[in-house]
Amino acid sequence: MDIKSFEDLIEWARELHAHLSRCLSECSTKNKEERARALLTYLADHEAELERITAEFEKQADSRALKTRLYDYLNDEHKAIRTHRTCDDHYANLDFDSIVREVFSFHDQLIDLYDSLAGKAEIPEAKELAESLRAMEEHEAMRMARQIGMMDDV
Repeated sequence: MDIKSFEDLIEWARELHAHLSRCLSECSTKNKEERARALLTYLADHEAELERITAEFEKQADSRALKTRLYDYLNDEHKAIRTHRTCDDHYANLDFDSIVREVFSFHDQLIDLYDSLAGKAEIPEAKELAESLRAMEEHEAMRMARQIGMMDDV
């Protein structure tokens, strides 16, 4: 996806969450480990919720911020975000801890991208939008960590 504005960035992030949700869901019945299957189901649901939350940013964000151009300071950082892009059996073959590491790495990369964009924003509305996206990702990552921690205790 060619990302030229914050609006494009939000759409791209929403699509990443949707894609990850589908992949996790597809693998949730294929993993041999019971804890990993439960984790994949939880994470798939959580990523679907993040898709919905991210879409809300498009509806509620300041129109000036949404139209702010990014190509001058994105520097292809969005292409550097690593997640398993194809929905094959990748997550079905990982154990609980490996799944957790991969999903948190994905979220950390998004947080870093939003943080970088907030630091480079030229108008206050764009800075606020990038900071809000970062705060949402951080909050949701903490919520996932708590839930996964409880799963790990069981």
